[in-house]
Amino acid sequence: MSDGSFASWMLSQEARALLTRLERIKSFAMSETMVPAATLSVEAQAAVERYLIKGRRELRTQIHQYISWVEGPEGRRATPAEAHRRFTFLRLRFNVVLSHFDIFSEALSQRSEAENGVWLAGMDVLSKDALALPGYYEVPPVICYLARGPGAAIRRARTRLPGGGENPAAIIRVPRERMIGSSLASSLFHEVGHQGAALLGLVASLRAALREVSHEGTGDAVAWGLWERWISEIVADFWSVARVGVTSTVGLMGVVSLPRAFVFRLNMEDPHPIPYIRVKLSSALGGLLYPHPQWARLSRLWEEFYPLEGLSEQHRQVLAALEASLPRFARLLVEHRPPSLRGRTLVEVMGTRMRQPARLGEHYREWRSRRSRIREAPPSLVFAVIGQARTDGAISPEEESKALAELLKYWALRSTLDASETCATLSKSQALASVLRVPALPRNSVT
Repeated sequence: MSDGSFASWMLSQEARALLTRLERIKSFAMSETMVPAATLSVEAQAAVERYLIKGRRELRTQIHQYISWVEGPEGRRATPAEAHRRFTFLRLRFNVVLSHFDIFSEALSQRSEAENGVWLAGMDVLSKDALALPGYYEVPPVICYLARGPGAAIRRARTRLPGGGENPAAIIRVPRERMIGSSLASSLFHEVGHQGAALLGLVASLRAALREVSHEGTGDAVAWGLWERWISEIVADFWSVARVGVTSTVGLMGVVSLPRAFVFRLNMEDPHPIPYIRVKLSSALGGLLYPHPQWARLSRLWEEFYPLEGLSEQHRQVLAALEASLPRFARLLVEHRPPSLRGRTLVEVMGTRMRQPARLGEHYREWRSRRSRIREAPPSLVFAVIGQARTDGAISPEEESKALAELLKYWALRSTLDASETCATLSKSQALASVLRVPALPRNSVT
């Protein structure tokens, strides 16, 4: 066998070996072991499987084409270097297919964990509700999973995956330390806000508005330049505050409660605002959306946690400039009317009037005596109500965690039954009542 023939034969063998390994990648529906209530939504599962099957099918075709080429007369005439070069790119494509499979596998494997799997399915439902803006865009499928560390993250739907291809679903990573309390919504809805902002084109629209202010020359150029740099993360915080009110700010305080050096750190390359300013802005946005003394109280508390003494004069000047421009900047966010919302503000389309602190308190008192009303409320409203009750001292951390854990299970089960044709003839309320107890809200709680 000549050197050329040996190269063709060897590369053909390697390509066929790739094909055998590709065939061992099975559908998640055939490989994951989870209770039905922990499964993905029908939309998410269909979108993910459709995307992965398409990638495997295309790769399988490319491998067969390569085998036909390398075993044929053209491939035998090609130099070993050329045949190997083509095989190398084929193998890189194979690893891309594997990496895409692993992205979703990492999230789905947790669905087999006792309790965590069902809670994650409930978080899928919660995220979808927080993202919904009927009439403005179609909500993409959402998949939640847990990870270590204090921060959450999102791989947005319809963005490019590593190696190419459009992500079929929003994948949200939630820190385990947030499980389970109302502050979970703070992290989760921040990431949801990134997806919503992308669907509405909010970042580009707000950057243009900020540049107009900067060009006016009426404010501190450094401060407005920083607001523009940070706008992507700020919009996500805004979304979270608009959905769950004080729950968002209190949760944010928990995430960025770090040693002083980190809280006051100014990194011009970091898209996240200085943590000290980030909490102050969250309180300011809350005060505009939901007027109440609680916001000033939280802002003062944050100042007590992190006094400015000991900072350099230059550092203090930057913070002073940001705080001076903060009220105008917060109002710009609240009053901004992007083209995608057709003349309306984000505040108007998100229905913040129904989530004022007094109204949330009324909901809590009503649900306490009529538990069935909790089931009828949107999940994001439930987190806003219970988070407000926690801030007001009406519910203890232990009772809050128990109630929310049961509600996450309830939403997961309800979603599963809604999507199941086998349950179509059953009374949904009877099925839910027999399987899952709706949690009671305490009448006399002490924090």
